[in-house]
Amino acid sequence: MVDHKAGREEFTARFFVESSYPIERVSEVIAGEQSSGTFLSLPGESAELKERSRARVVAIEPLPSVSSPSLHSDYLARHNPSETYHRGEVTIAFPTANIGTNIPALLTTIAGNLFEIGEVSGLRVLDLELPERFASGFIGPQFGIEGTRALAGVHDRPIIGTIVKPSIGLTPEQTASVVDELCAGGIDFIKDDELLIDPTYASFDARLGAVMPVLHKHADRLGRMPMYAINISGSIDEMMRRQDAVLEAGGTCVMLCLNWVGHSAVEHIRKHAQLPIHGHRNGWGALTRYPQLGFSFEVYQKIWRLAGIDHLHVNGIQGKFYEADDSVISSAKSCLAPFAGMRPLMPVFSSGQWAGQAPELFNRLQSVDLMHLAGGGIIGHPMGIEAGVQSMREGWEAAVQHVPLERYAEGRPALSAALQKFGGN
Repeated sequence: MVDHKAGREEFTARFFVESSYPIERVSEVIAGEQSSGTFLSLPGESAELKERSRARVVAIEPLPSVSSPSLHSDYLARHNPSETYHRGEVTIAFPTANIGTNIPALLTTIAGNLFEIGEVSGLRVLDLELPERFASGFIGPQFGIEGTRALAGVHDRPIIGTIVKPSIGLTPEQTASVVDELCAGGIDFIKDDELLIDPTYASFDARLGAVMPVLHKHADRLGRMPMYAINISGSIDEMMRRQDAVLEAGGTCVMLCLNWVGHSAVEHIRKHAQLPIHGHRNGWGALTRYPQLGFSFEVYQKIWRLAGIDHLHVNGIQGKFYEADDSVISSAKSCLAPFAGMRPLMPVFSSGQWAGQAPELFNRLQSVDLMHLAGGGIIGHPMGIEAGVQSMREGWEAAVQHVPLERYAEGRPALSAALQKFGGN
């Protein structure tokens, strides 16, 4: 957007705000703190500087107040003790010139000292909108959904995948054996567990050396390379070297533990990488689980989209984690939604997944542009891995054709066995 009065390009961020002070007052504090202002007037903050660089409050949507604070603020206890805490959603516009094409600057602006401001007892970054011209300066996803499908050789249906299990503890040879069995079963996609990076007994180099011949063997048989997201997380130098090693060996995907390697590292790898980047969000709960603090997934995925990942985990419906299905579906939809001209991300559903969840997933998402990863739902299938993979595909066939699973399972032993094994869970 453009502030026509000041003649400057702006981006907007929307926040949840809670305070014992009126939300209008706190909104101005936030706008000042995160741009040219501070807690008192300074000689250098001229009218011209304010017009060029100060953020402005665009909109305030009041919400019902509460009788106790979400988070304790010693500042509020000292300056404005109250039995009423006001809430609202606040949209603030920031000049793009304040940050340039710089993800750390963007994050510092929308989430820097905000969580520490004394006037707030709750604050959450809810959304972010960037002008398309400005966003075009960021590198963005290289492959996205279409590029991933082309490399995986999977079109017009979800990419069915799984995770190397046990998560940790396998030798390189044992890892290769698991991958061999998965590929023999017709799997589309395999990923390392987030815990598996470079253990002393199964170094990254040793695992890559053991696994790649297996992948090539099955590529020759299938006419496509099974996509394996190998976890390359580490220092920037290590990640650069590992990406190159995967590429040279003929691999088609790399995985990063996003929160721990960091935005700048991911952006650096993206500029160098020639393979899709599979983004694992482990640790995400610490940033979002308390609803009056942290980040919404909408903002989270937009920032990682700017940094250039191609796939992003969104949890799984009816899974083993705390998150409600509505939240999981909303996260997936945000990955697929337009954002500032950037390619959409491929949402990755995992955790407690099996064939029986396909109809609910499809009905709610109304898309097959996703990865559906099942660990026990494939590897633990009573008829074996091949039947586990087949059951997942049959579950999605039933979903897309709007045929009840029980009826579609008639004459299909793999899906029938999955319903019997996992349907009561």
